[in-house]
Amino acid sequence: MLTETFARVKTASLSLGQFSDERKNQILQDVADAITVHQTELLEANAEDLSHMDKSNPLYDRLQLTPQRLQDIAGDIRHVSNLPSPLGRILKHDILPNGLDLKRISVPFGVIGIIYEARPNVTFDVFSLCLKSGNACILKGGKDADCSNRAAVKLIHTVLQKHNANPSVVELLPATHEATGEMLNATGYIDVCIPRGGKKLIQFVRDNAKVPVIETGAGVVNMYFDEFGDISIGIPVINNAKTRRVSVCNALDCLLIHHSRLQDLPALCSLLAESRVRLYADHHAYNTLEGNYPAELLLHATAESYGTEYMDYAMAIRTVPSLDEAIEHIRQYGSGHSESIITEDQNRAAVFQSTVDAACVYVNAPTSFTDGAQFGLGAEIGISTQKLGPRGPMALEEMTTYKWLITGHGQTRP
Repeated sequence: MLTETFARVKTASLSLGQFSDERKNQILQDVADAITVHQTELLEANAEDLSHMDKSNPLYDRLQLTPQRLQDIAGDIRHVSNLPSPLGRILKHDILPNGLDLKRISVPFGVIGIIYEARPNVTFDVFSLCLKSGNACILKGGKDADCSNRAAVKLIHTVLQKHNANPSVVELLPATHEATGEMLNATGYIDVCIPRGGKKLIQFVRDNAKVPVIETGAGVVNMYFDEFGDISIGIPVINNAKTRRVSVCNALDCLLIHHSRLQDLPALCSLLAESRVRLYADHHAYNTLEGNYPAELLLHATAESYGTEYMDYAMAIRTVPSLDEAIEHIRQYGSGHSESIITEDQNRAAVFQSTVDAACVYVNAPTSFTDGAQFGLGAEIGISTQKLGPRGPMALEEMTTYKWLITGHGQTRP
């Protein structure tokens, strides 16, 4: 039973209210420095995890830490430390007719639980955002990254102890299904749970959680190359959206192309061929690409090709007769994560952005930018695809709720 762990974190969360922003910032700066100092230990732990995964697995890249990635993680933590505190912001202030002074201010949730898969960087991202926003965190990583996650939490605990801070402001649970079940039922201890992973994980959490849940992660991402699209923009944007990192949630899964631009499809896919991307093309797209794309990488699309989050060097292509059909495809198959249009027609761009129902909607830019750091938010805790509460990249501001402060001078209610 993990109840004792949950109770320790809950108690530790109360102590964070006494932390000044300067103290939090110094802890974060010291964690960033410790990542550089202890780089060898972190990479050795990560190598142990990697030794159990086939290099051909698309998740291998997502699991892998490198010296540069560790430096990027440290940089993100430093950036978070330099951001303004999200706490104590006055969101609303009124003096009521009866003289009551009414304020709504931002406050921490308290304890945030995170369930995530083979992404060891999430351990550091979540800790930095939670500490800065005054929240304690309970981490439940996947078994694929368990050694990496434990090395990261050990490092964080060492820094916290040097600052005489309760190390239980962050705890890592065992990488077991049983731990997930206990976490989802930890009412009274966990204030909100955020699953960060694939569709199956999110569905499991949604179906089994008794604690409040914010859904994040699953990304079935589409891009529409419009009748008035610029091919010089389309080629690099499509390639970047698909191949920058194929195992992340903002990677492109389906290219929609207006039927009048089919002759440009081989050029639009030229860089994808260099990266050996498999294309599941509909009849029209297949006929256009046949002889103009490596035969072993060109396949016929099926009904299952659309609405699939590939997380691999693979994507679908579908030909559409109009902007309306492209939007309808996204309505049917998208996951509310990120969608993009390539067009030089401002009216069509405006219709696309106002009509498409997603957290992030792009014009002439790749969906690979859906990221808290890229949005200038520092690190992120995930990409929310729901509408109630946070939506899109969740950073410091999204790690807070609010409460009302009412000050009177003896008023009574009639």
